[in-house]
Amino acid sequence: MGGPYTEPAFRSIAWRGRHLVIGFAAGDIPKLPLNLPLLKGASVVGVFWGDFTRREPRGLAESARQLVRWYEQGHLKPHVSATFPLEKAAEAMNLLASRKAKGKVVVQIGV
Repeated sequence: MGGPYTEPAFRSIAWRGRHLVIGFAAGDIPKLPLNLPLLKGASVVGVFWGDFTRREPRGLAESARQLVRWYEQGHLKPHVSATFPLEKAAEAMNLLASRKAKGKVVVQIGV
C-alpha cells in the first residue's frame, strides 16, 4: 500500500499496530500526519531488507529458520500461481518481469 492509500490504511490500523514501509511502488512518497501514530499507539517501521541482511546476518538466519519451521508446521501456505520445469526458466522470469504473476512462481530442478 502506498501513495494515496497510506493514510487510510494507517487510519484502519489496530491499537499498537505496526505500519511497515517497504518501498514506494505507487510513485510518490506519501505524507502521514504524525498525530495518527500517537492516537493509535502505533509504529511506523522502515524495512530495508538489503541493509538488514548486511547488518544482522544472525537475525536473518534465525528468521529464515523460523519461516521454514512455520512452513513445515503448515502455518504458512504460499500461493503458487505457476510451476515451470528448469528448461522453461526464462518463461518463469518473463512472467515475473511482466508483473503478471499472482503468487509464487516455482522453477523445478531435477524433477
